[in-house]
Amino acid sequence: MFTQRWMSLTFLHWAVDPALVQPLLPPGVRADVFDGATYVALVPFSMERIGLSRLPPFPYFGTFPETNVRLYGVDQAGRRGVVFRSLEASRLATVAVARLGTGLPYMWAGMSIERNGDRLTYTSRRRWPGPRGAASTVEVQVGAPVQATSLERFLSARWGLFLPDRRGRTRYWPNEHLEWPLCSASLLRLDDHLLDAAGFPGLAGRAPDSVLYSEGVHTRFGPRLPPG
Repeated sequence: MFTQRWMSLTFLHWAVDPALVQPLLPPGVRADVFDGATYVALVPFSMERIGLSRLPPFPYFGTFPETNVRLYGVDQAGRRGVVFRSLEASRLATVAVARLGTGLPYMWAGMSIERNGDRLTYTSRRRWPGPRGAASTVEVQVGAPVQATSLERFLSARWGLFLPDRRGRTRYWPNEHLEWPLCSASLLRLDDHLLDAAGFPGLAGRAPDSVLYSEGVHTRFGPRLPPG
């Protein structure tokens, strides 16, 4: 249904006990684990050139900074996907349409992405809905390209989204893109309250277990459309 680019993206991941995550997952989805742990992710990036179906990209509302807090699950059919706890975005109209049309927990925020050579700084402060003022600042220094390990593939190679609907059922929306081109990255600064607001108080006070960067991918996303 949607075409879009996910660009200038940083993955921050924390290993946690699956029992901490399981109550937050939709029906029929269990926490996906790697060596006994599941992961909570804070992912700031630039959403670019959103297009609807086969139409051209939207010129203004389709490009904006975004930061999401996400979990990882697997369903009874063995499909692995993302579960979003929150998605901050800087376009109010896009947030309103996405919340109403998809049920995804989009939040309107004042946001910016600044780049100075190999350093990126992502900032966000929530405006609506609450809690107002939930903020995040992430600063990273990008390193050299890396060959993904098994863990890094587990964290980044997610080809779908689990989304609960208003009837209590869980939908699975696939996405299609090339494998993420990954780089090492060093975390220079983290001042984050989005993890607290998403149900993980104090987690940002601990150093993340994995920090990665990607220049991005082009993707197709959403429920599949019939051919034609």
